[in-house]
Amino acid sequence: MKKPLAIFWDMDGTLTNSELLWEEATYFLSEILGKRLTPEQRQLTVGSTFENTLRICAEAAGVELTEEDFPKYQALTFNKTHELFAERLEVFPGIQNLLTQLKSDEMPMFVTTNTVRHVADSAIDTVGRHFFTDTICGDEVAEGKPAPDMYLEAARRAGVAPSDALVFEDSTTGMRAALKAGCNVIGLPEHDGVEIPEGAVNIKDLSGNKHLDGAKVEDVYAWFARISG
Repeated sequence: MKKPLAIFWDMDGTLTNSELLWEEATYFLSEILGKRLTPEQRQLTVGSTFENTLRICAEAAGVELTEEDFPKYQALTFNKTHELFAERLEVFPGIQNLLTQLKSDEMPMFVTTNTVRHVADSAIDTVGRHFFTDTICGDEVAEGKPAPDMYLEAARRAGVAPSDALVFEDSTTGMRAALKAGCNVIGLPEHDGVEIPEGAVNIKDLSGNKHLDGAKVEDVYAWFARISG
């Protein structure tokens, strides 16, 4: 069976059930700026960089940002997120079992997350840092998702062509980044309203399930063989 040469994992909403915590932190940011985002506006921030999230919150509140505002609001938001992660972060059911199987099969795996290192490290440790060959965070590449930089860097570090890598992503933003890099992409959307860009494949179409609970290493390899042609 054709197997991927490496697997790249998004973190928030893919490995960890953290999107509700990010949602809480994003609403917190928007309220500090003066106007709570609508659910539709908040959806535009999913999987995005902090710069884009701050811009959306500021525009919604009619606030003109200065250069000094960015580090202030970033610190407030990331400290809030760090607190929420420490209190309530959960790993999705079945993830650690699947990672254990893949690790035992000597599959190179990377965490590839738009989350900055300061916040991401505790979440990576919660999942299990030992599963991964390396981890790449949003503040460690020139441009975060939806730019392809993170996935191109992961492929470079893994020593594989992007077309030989498999990516798991929950957000449209992340899926687009991986597709631009030339990777094979399986989408794990939180709900049916998440757009699956052309070229990515919804996990439901492969397994009939919403997420990866119960998935085995043989399933992952079969999915890769199916979508990579």
